[in-house]
Amino acid sequence: MSTARPELLYEADFYAWTQEQAKELRRLARTRSNVPLDLPHIAGEIQDLGKSEYEAGFSLTQRIIEHLLLVEHSPARDQRLHWADEIDDFRDAIDRKLSPSIRRRLKRELDAAFARACRRVRRKLGAAARLPAQCPYTLEQLLGDWLPGH
Repeated sequence: MSTARPELLYEADFYAWTQEQAKELRRLARTRSNVPLDLPHIAGEIQDLGKSEYEAGFSLTQRIIEHLLLVEHSPARDQRLHWADEIDDFRDAIDRKLSPSIRRRLKRELDAAFARACRRVRRKLGAAARLPAQCPYTLEQLLGDWLPGH
């Protein structure tokens, strides 16, 4: 159990708060307290709120990687400004989703986001596209204002 007060955790890390609150609601449900609440379903819904926040962050990270790969590896030079603008939009959106625990989880799952982005880029550029085998970007590069060649 977290030692932080729930209201402080809510403000500091919404994703962690959802996971902690779901766990506590399930614990409360096991005590068979006599309250007219559907605790198991409430816990599941709260947990799903956090899961949705994480999945949105993962999807945006994947899209950033995809567009960075296009900027670096596509022969279509005239599209680069458009892709860079899209990267900025994705970064703005993910900035509103990030919490410390989502950031840590994204860092752990960066290879999975990279693999998915590569599949999409290969479909756009063709199977022969020469993309890196490992993610060449750090999470800090993905979330910051870094662009290849700048």
